[in-house]
Amino acid sequence: MDAYLLFLIITVATVMSPGPGVLLTLTNAIRFGVSGAIGGILGLAVGAFLIAGVSATGLGILLATSAVAFTVLKFIGAAYLIYLGVKLWRAPPAVIELRAAGRRTLPRQFAEGLGLQLTNPKAVFFFLSILPQFVTYDSAHVGQFALLVCTYSVVLVVVHLIYAALARTTRQWLASDSGGRLVNRLGGGTFMGFGLGLAATSR
Repeated sequence: MDAYLLFLIITVATVMSPGPGVLLTLTNAIRFGVSGAIGGILGLAVGAFLIAGVSATGLGILLATSAVAFTVLKFIGAAYLIYLGVKLWRAPPAVIELRAAGRRTLPRQFAEGLGLQLTNPKAVFFFLSILPQFVTYDSAHVGQFALLVCTYSVVLVVVHLIYAALARTTRQWLASDSGGRLVNRLGGGTFMGFGLGLAATSR
């Protein structure tokens, strides 16, 4: 459970960090309200589930039999988290459109979120390099993968719904330079800390 709680914390930080998915949710919520962002959020969650199912399960077999592969992947994952942190810390505030356009249908929003997630390098790399390190391979690991993947998808939905609910009341602040910069600095510092912590862990 200690490892699961650490995974949960890293997942929340990853999902909350500014990126294409968060920007999509904020923009849809600001333009169309919370109900107008639900389709995109569900698309993001299903996309994450599909990526994880394809990449993480197959990779787990390799990690179960090779300590070298585990160590290499651990440092790759740590380096990637630190890279994300530095990049996010230095990134300019995201540009959020405040003006409404035509309302999109739910299937179209879903397809937009799904396509965005399937082509999102952050999601792909998270499931390839970070998620497998929280699985115990001396027992049935498929169920563990399923738990972690479902956790990620549920966290994504909850966090993005919170973003959507807050977006209408804080839209001016989120769209401002100071608000966007503060979000970037908090997220970047969190990623760098987790990266250093991950590098120090043992199998």
